[in-house]
Amino acid sequence: MRLNDLDERIVHALAEDARRSYADIGQEVGLSAPAVKRRVDRLRAEGAITGFTVRVDPAALGWETEGFIELYCSRNTSPEAIHRGLSRYPEVASASTVTGDADAILQVFAADMRHFERVLEKIAGEPFVERTKSVLVLSPLLRRFGSGAPG
Repeated sequence: MRLNDLDERIVHALAEDARRSYADIGQEVGLSAPAVKRRVDRLRAEGAITGFTVRVDPAALGWETEGFIELYCSRNTSPEAIHRGLSRYPEVASASTVTGDADAILQVFAADMRHFERVLEKIAGEPFVERTKSVLVLSPLLRRFGSGAPG
């Protein structure tokens, strides 16, 4: 489903702050609060909006060490199996399948090097993982789209 301009503006407003009132969003996009609610209800029913969540700054948890882990998986490991295996690690901020040699790449936040190392060891021990390759972030240079800790 492709969103029209008005629905896209509503979604962007909700993505900035999902707790905003329909009246506040309506004022921004030029609709009444009931009209915004109807559109949000329709977007949820159609699956364009899949839920509402909270974004936590990893630094608020004391997780100021950031790294990326490339996963190299066993043959025939499905993306669903990777998702299931990684979903129990709160330190994994994002995980995506990728082109190239690696099967997936993960963005991980940890309290310190030892914490990062423990998470890396646990992930490397997952039955579908053959090997990993990791890098640590020294200084985030540009962040867009809520991709983790501010930089």
